[in-house]
Amino acid sequence: MVSKMDKRRNRVVLSLGGNIGDVKKVFINALQLLENKIGQLILLSSLYHTKAWGVENQPDFLNQVVIFETILAPAQVLKICLKIEKELGRIRKEKWHERVIDIDVLFYESKIVDAVDLKLPHPYIQDRNFILDPLSEIMPEFVHPILGKTLLELKKNCNDKLQVIRLID
Repeated sequence: MVSKMDKRRNRVVLSLGGNIGDVKKVFINALQLLENKIGQLILLSSLYHTKAWGVENQPDFLNQVVIFETILAPAQVLKICLKIEKELGRIRKEKWHERVIDIDVLFYESKIVDAVDLKLPHPYIQDRNFILDPLSEIMPEFVHPILGKTLLELKKNCNDKLQVIRLID
């Protein structure tokens, strides 16, 4: 039985990334699946084009950040994201290598989680412009619950030198 407290809507912030195939089409499919399985889509950033981060000898990426309202717990959201990745053709080979889709849980409200399979906020947010640029577009004043700085402040202080280009179409 679901209690009233369990029905509270929480905002979960996800990032989408991909660099194989028709990434825009995969993102559209991912958003539909996420809305069906996680909750209501509230806000989405523009698409961003960037060089690969971590392992650079691979195709460029498209990235986007989205916000959903959900009644699901953070671990449930992660489990669904992993299933959707697989459903859309993601094959996990090596860390940071090319992929059809990557869905990361960035924030769940201002909750801090330190579990083996889930860290919230996502531990690399402050190091990646391809995440900070779209985050700063849609929620610039959100304060990182561990670092105590707004996303805009984190973006201004990020040491990542890879160019991130906002796509307009």
